[in-house]
Amino acid sequence: MNFAARTVFGLALLAASPAFAAASAAATTVTTAPDPAHLKAVQDLLAAMQIEKVVNGVAARSRYANESQKQAVLAKIAKVAPAEMAQRLAPALSRVISADTASEMTRYYNTPYGKQVIYKKYNSGAQLIMPGATKTVPPEEKKERKRAAYVKASKELDEAEPVIEHEAFKLMQQISKEKQ
Repeated sequence: MNFAARTVFGLALLAASPAFAAASAAATTVTTAPDPAHLKAVQDLLAAMQIEKVVNGVAARSRYANESQKQAVLAKIAKVAPAEMAQRLAPALSRVISADTASEMTRYYNTPYGKQVIYKKYNSGAQLIMPGATKTVPPEEKKERKRAAYVKASKELDEAEPVIEHEAFKLMQQISKEKQ
């Protein structure tokens, strides 16, 4: 009896799975197109993050046949406006960055401390930290880092970092293939 019940249950699952897969596929196609407000929020975040520096970094780390090819790609990237890069990357990144995260992190990156974070991310060299030394964080920044919205948004943005790098690489390839 137990074997018969398992067999019937298994056959029922097999019969229902194509219908379930079709229903879930239809649901995902409806939700894949982000609304304009979501796209704008992601574009604003990319602008605040200085996405052009991410694309430049990806291009600089990529392998090329020779140095002149690398310089040609970097020159093409330099001709593309940062706003255009944000606009071109926003649709793909809106799938992994929610509108709430984009809004919260844009707000954070536009604060004085957030601007310092971005500046240090792209413009600082190697830093030596003495053993036992702790980095001092201003009280207002400690308070900012404890906000629930910031904690959630920061975590989501950290998880999206590999996708951001991948999409920046794809954009770099598209730009390098374009005729100017």
